[in-house]
Amino acid sequence: MKKLIIFLLLTSSIFSQEKKDTLFLKVKTDTIFIAKDSLTRQVKVDPSFIAKDSITQPIEEDFFSDSDLKIIDSLLVEQKFNSALIDTLVYVINDKDIIGNTNTVLTTDLLKVRLSNLNDKTPFDLAYNTSLEKVINSYLLYRKKYYPALMAKAKYYFPMFEQYLDQYDIPLEMKYLAIVESALRPKIKSRVGATGLWQFMYGTGKQFDLKVSSYVDERQDPVKATVAACKYLSQLFTIFGDWDLALAAYNSGPGNVRKAIKRSGGYKNYWNIRPHLPRETAGYVPAFYATMYIFEYANEHKIYSEIPQFFDFQTDTIQVKRTISFDQISEKIDVDEAILTHLNPSYKLDIIPFVKDRNYAVRLPSNKIVEFLEKEKEIYDLATADDAQREKPLPKYFEMDKRIRYKVRSGDFLGKIANKFGVRVSDLKRWNSLKSSRLKIGQRLSVYPKKLGVSVTKTSKKKTVKSTVKGAHKIYVVKKGDSLWSISQKFKNVSVDKIKKWNNIWSAKGLKPGTKLKIFKS
Repeated sequence: MKKLIIFLLLTSSIFSQEKKDTLFLKVKTDTIFIAKDSLTRQVKVDPSFIAKDSITQPIEEDFFSDSDLKIIDSLLVEQKFNSALIDTLVYVINDKDIIGNTNTVLTTDLLKVRLSNLNDKTPFDLAYNTSLEKVINSYLLYRKKYYPALMAKAKYYFPMFEQYLDQYDIPLEMKYLAIVESALRPKIKSRVGATGLWQFMYGTGKQFDLKVSSYVDERQDPVKATVAACKYLSQLFTIFGDWDLALAAYNSGPGNVRKAIKRSGGYKNYWNIRPHLPRETAGYVPAFYATMYIFEYANEHKIYSEIPQFFDFQTDTIQVKRTISFDQISEKIDVDEAILTHLNPSYKLDIIPFVKDRNYAVRLPSNKIVEFLEKEKEIYDLATADDAQREKPLPKYFEMDKRIRYKVRSGDFLGKIANKFGVRVSDLKRWNSLKSSRLKIGQRLSVYPKKLGVSVTKTSKKKTVKSTVKGAHKIYVVKKGDSLWSISQKFKNVSVDKIKKWNNIWSAKGLKPGTKLKIFKS
């Protein structure tokens, strides 16, 4: 009996081994296929329990092609438009946004109700008063036609503003301040020098780390200026503990608000100190309230947005690896220079400088990002070739308030040099220990410039030489709004580079309405 049990155990062991020999494993990712007697079944397993040496077949690696990346970008944009939250995004247009506008009359009773509703939802003091009513009615009667274009710009800028306002714990309604300050024009400059969407003076901008150089004015950079505005507004709120007073201080300075509080007898309410504020600031906060009201009740007044050129999610940035110009980018990836200027307002000369530790980038339509990366080397090679053909080098990069050395030329005098760099004659004398106003040609002066002191174009012109190209050609007269790229698109087999060579034009600034260009048959 004992021998029989041993025999059965041995037989069972051998049979079990034979079964194992008939099994084979086919592993692909986390699935094991077990085959026996031509019967296949699929079993899900945890890949962490599969020994590495048991996988005999290599796993194929997949890579995204450029066309895949372009499809991904279009899907991401499409996903934004098709989001379930799309109806809650006030910056995305719908059918009613393209309906024409009609004037309406706002009654006092209706205004009181609407202001009360707004006041319940915001930390600002939106109580009714006759001064505010006059401003709102004036805007509706005389400025209504400007709001559709403003609302189109808002669809691009407001989501970005809200991101940083939320980050700094500032009421989201503060986004309307940029409309009052600049009408959402990032390159606007006031008569006293306040610049950009948030109208920073040079000194205040510097205080909040906005750099100004010969190439770049970061006060005109929408993102950097918005961050600086958030920091400044947070600081003002910490000082006054009231958003209405912070608004007034943003416009006139905290010193004027402090004096107005003192003259009013210590009141903390904006409307009580308003008579003691500078005239400009006295109308500033009501203008902010009126703008907020019109945007919040635009539908009720049948004011609808124009179609925006871009939504915020339709653009992206790429850091540059050398100094390049907008026209060089435009030539290689077929994007109009006007679009590049619109998306990159901080570059004063339409040139993106490469400066160590500055990380300057170009913002492009997102559907052009992959194409830029594909042709990045070509763009840099074109920039190198253009540099070699210039009579003069590009202007030297310098930051304002940082010392430069200026070489005195024939015809120079201290007043002229001081005006050139936005400084005083007394400053030049002090910086250079000058006892008199006499200068020598070739003398070098130390200057701490307050403004760009060189008159330059985006790219300097090539030496003037007669074109060696001969043959049949057409004459094209440049029209307002033309660019080298847009002109090249009007003719078959004509590139921007060819137009440059045929006409000895090496700067987009050289294009002026009325200029005659030769276009040869290709």
